[in-house]
This record gives sequence, C-alpha cells and structure tokens, in this order.
Amino acid sequence: MIKIYTDGSAKGNPGPGGYGVVMELGEKRKELSEGFRLTTNNRMELLAVIVGLEAIKKPGWKVLVTSDSKYVVDSVTKGWLAGWVKKNYKGKKNRDLWERYLKVAPNHDVKFQWVKGHAGHPQNERCDELAVEAAEGKDLMIDKGYEAINSSDSTEKLFD
Repeated sequence: MIKIYTDGSAKGNPGPGGYGVVMELGEKRKELSEGFRLTTNNRMELLAVIVGLEAIKKPGWKVLVTSDSKYVVDSVTKGWLAGWVKKNYKGKKNRDLWERYLKVAPNHDVKFQWVKGHAGHPQNERCDELAVEAAEGKDLMIDKGYEAINSSDSTEKLFD
C-alpha cells in the first residue's frame, strides 16, 4: 500500500499558497511541494492529493491518503463530490481541480483518512512545513485555475 500524506497552505485566503506531499511505500519515501502566487487553502489541500496520486505511475495500487482537510476528505467520503458532479458543480468552487482528481483517482483503490492538523502527526507536520516553505518561496507558479476564474480579464490570465 502506498501512503500519501498531504497538506496545503495559503498566506491569506486568497494569497500566496503551497502544498506539501509525503509519499511512503515501505522504506521508500518521496516529498513533493510547489508554491503559487495567488490561491486558496482549499485549492492547495486538494492539489496536494491530486499531485500525490498523479505521482504514482502504475495503476492499481491501494492508496491511503491522510489529510487534515475536512473539505477534501468529507467531499469524497461523504459523497458530496458525486452530488456536485450530478449538479454540474452548480455553486461549487474548484471544479478544475475536482475534475482533475476524478481523472486520476479511478486509477487506484483510494481510501481517505482525516487527521487533526498541527497535532504532532509526524508526516502531517512535515507536509505542513513543505507547504508553508513552498508558499513563502520565490518564483511562485500561477494557479491558472484560480486566477482565470477570479480575474477581471480571465482570458488573459488563463493563457498567461
């Protein structure tokens, strides 16, 4: 089983943000992170899960995703996401990321586990460090999905 631990961060909401991912398979461990100039905490929480799943190159793995995001965990485990899809995401945010999640998740047997954030869980604490460090970094990426939707000139931002 592959274990994926995730966290997202935003300095301001919206503001500069980042995600952190720790992946474990037996003794093997991989860390991923990236920062964005303008985004939200929920987007970074969800993007961390997506990036972790996308990093698994072969399909069919059992995957346990551990996150401190009720938004992400409850959306999937309580069936909210399925309802949003049926209603064409009417009134819901982050459609671009949820659609990306729905493309990658079926490749594996994905289960979710929620943990309380900032409560001493070693991998969650490391993910938080990675996310904050990424958000505070230089040369931050553009979260095109966020900036395109929230810009006065969305066409320009989308193709920036």
